[in-house]
Amino acid sequence: MSSEEMWTAEEAAAEVGMATTTIYTWTARGFLKPAGKRGRFNLYRLADVFEVEKNRAYQHRRGSSG
Repeated sequence: MSSEEMWTAEEAAAEVGMATTTIYTWTARGFLKPAGKRGRFNLYRLADVFEVEKNRAYQHRRGSSG
């Protein structure tokens, strides 16, 4: 496992400033993959969350400009 810090969905959402349900939705749709587990909780890297956020925002802007 990487030495990079990993966060639960709730912790990552609070840190990034988004709803926890967004992280769950991205995971369910395959946009975001958990980096590990802590008990029954999926863990995420903040860099991965930011990357998906950036890509989703880009696709949204790109799709609405036509």
